[in-house]
Amino acid sequence: MHKPADTDLPLAVPIRDRWSPRAFADRSVAPDVLRTVLEAARWAPSASNQQPWRYVVARREDGPAFEALLACLNEINQRWAKHAPVLMLGFAKRTTPQGKPAFYAHHDLGAASLSMAIQAAAMGLQIHQMAGIHKPAMVETVGAPDDFEPMTTLALGYPGDPDTLPGELAERERAPRTRHRFDDLFFAGTWGDALPADP
Repeated sequence: MHKPADTDLPLAVPIRDRWSPRAFADRSVAPDVLRTVLEAARWAPSASNQQPWRYVVARREDGPAFEALLACLNEINQRWAKHAPVLMLGFAKRTTPQGKPAFYAHHDLGAASLSMAIQAAAMGLQIHQMAGIHKPAMVETVGAPDDFEPMTTLALGYPGDPDTLPGELAERERAPRTRHRFDDLFFAGTWGDALPADP
């Protein structure tokens, strides 16, 4: 399934084509393809280049490891994510190398995840990022150090047929993609003032 965004202005193709499917094709993600997507996260920007993210990754072929990561999702997400070829748990480091609070680690983890999502879209795959997770289970399942906060999970794969989803999820899968109005998000100098448009 292909759902390019109906953008107001032209965007780079992988940004326009990136979306968050729940239906994934029954198609494995080859190890070299997976590593390429992960490499995109490695080169994401971060505060002081600290790269305060870590991901625990399992392919469906990994069996018990995949099932353990799947169990960290809430029941709603498990319904569809069990069909994804790859699952990832994302963690953000709580402190800097100097032992200070890492205030920007959440932002940096998000940047790394988006970098992967754009790279995946450029290769014909998609990533669905999730917040419906059980954080204590994430820590316990993978043995994450205390200094890393569980933040997100990601499903990676090739988009599939919405008919494989339960009814209400299939409807959401087919629904048009929407966003807030441009002028509701971006302001010129002062809060609420619209940016000038080209004449």
